[in-house]
Amino acid sequence: MITALVPGSFDPPTYGHLDIIERCAGLFDRVVVAVANNPAKSPLFSAAERVALLEECCTRWDNVSARSFDGLLVEVVRRAGADVIVKGLRAVTDFEYELQLAQMNRRLSGTVTLFVPTSAEYGYLSSSLVKEVVAFGGSVEGLVPPTVARALKERLADER
Repeated sequence: MITALVPGSFDPPTYGHLDIIERCAGLFDRVVVAVANNPAKSPLFSAAERVALLEECCTRWDNVSARSFDGLLVEVVRRAGADVIVKGLRAVTDFEYELQLAQMNRRLSGTVTLFVPTSAEYGYLSSSLVKEVVAFGGSVEGLVPPTVARALKERLADER
């Protein structure tokens, strides 16, 4: 049984994230989506809320689960029993940063990182852009699942 770990901030989850998760669900026996709880960032949603959104978005795949983590990624890899880390890439700029992380994770734990290019239709999509569109009253239909769109609208309305 091969377990893949798909880490990220997922603040909020987008169809680009789900594209990568779906492909992993078809390739691996088990997929753990690991939501980073990074104290250096100020996320819109708490780690628990992001996990709940991902669990709701991923119900169609029986082999996918979500959890949050603090600290080093290699520790959550170990705790999850993951065999491989999978990272989605949108552009060359993503690759430069992710390559450094992959090499460090390999050095720390021996864990291999696989890079999966996002589908062309989501290559421009980022959580930051989605939050900006919603903050200015734009539609995010086709960018995030309806449950995420509702959560975004509610949260950003609360902050006004």
